[in-house]
Amino acid sequence: MLPVHGFPPIADRDARVLVLGSMPGAASLRARQYYAHPHNAFWPIVGSLCGAVPDLPYAARCAQLRLHGIALWDVLTRCVRPGSLDADIDPATIVTNDFAAFFARHPRIEAVFCNGGTAFACYRRHVLPVLRDAARALAVVRLPSTSPAHAGMRLADKLRRWLRALRPFVAAAVAARAGHGGR
Repeated sequence: MLPVHGFPPIADRDARVLVLGSMPGAASLRARQYYAHPHNAFWPIVGSLCGAVPDLPYAARCAQLRLHGIALWDVLTRCVRPGSLDADIDPATIVTNDFAAFFARHPRIEAVFCNGGTAFACYRRHVLPVLRDAARALAVVRLPSTSPAHAGMRLADKLRRWLRALRPFVAAAVAARAGHGGR
């Protein structure tokens, strides 16, 4: 089986938070867009926070993320995984993204939010041990997965947890941008 490859990050230099998935699913890989599966709750949840609602064109949603200080990426850059389920990732094939370089280019990141348990576990196991200094000290928070495969939690509960976690950082990013003339 051939490996699947992730996407480059969506990130403005002034990003305040980094939201991480594990690896794009089949629908996202086909569309070349993060969270492209129509039943994934990522865009409805994050859209309610920053205006990146699902009915906007993908490029406009990405622009809204950047404008509100949210960077988006995946823990893995490559792995072998049949289908879309994280449980099917072959652990022996995991290759992570270069987070040391990412954090060097995005020095205002204050926290890392993982979209589900696999992203959280992979980040802690494969990324944290190789980070240094400030990047290693960042808060890493596991949020409930927005995947349609994670049906054990109601959308309203997922929304509440995501908003509670991200809202302070988004507010700070918007305030900072306003203070700099909206650059």
